[in-house]
Amino acid sequence: MSKRNLQIATALLGLVPLLTGLLGMAGLADPLYAAAGLPANSLLDSNLRFLSGVWCGLGVAVLWMVPRIDTQTTLFRALWGMIFLGGVGRLLSLLYAGWPPLPFVAFTALEIIGAPLFVLWQTRVAAAHAE
Repeated sequence: MSKRNLQIATALLGLVPLLTGLLGMAGLADPLYAAAGLPANSLLDSNLRFLSGVWCGLGVAVLWMVPRIDTQTTLFRALWGMIFLGGVGRLLSLLYAGWPPLPFVAFTALEIIGAPLFVLWQTRVAAAHAE
């Protein structure tokens, strides 16, 4: 539960949106979507590229925050709040559109369950370093 462990875990998780956001900027040509054989659709491609840019930006913000993780409580909570809301969106998709590939079910669990746990962890780290 140390600051260092929180920094390491956060940095590793911050690489996920950074790298997958960059990959998603390829739009429907992203290997994940290309393998799904989706038909060309300019609206879907545009939204995928936009949201991938936002996702990449979230990764940049997470990595920027890591060195000051004990003092960036508001930003930490905002970023994990966004991730949590993304997980809610995935959960709705799971309920309405069916089960995605297994890794995406794991992402949903991390986003819904992990987000509050990371916020709690950071709260404890921040309190310990404020004393």
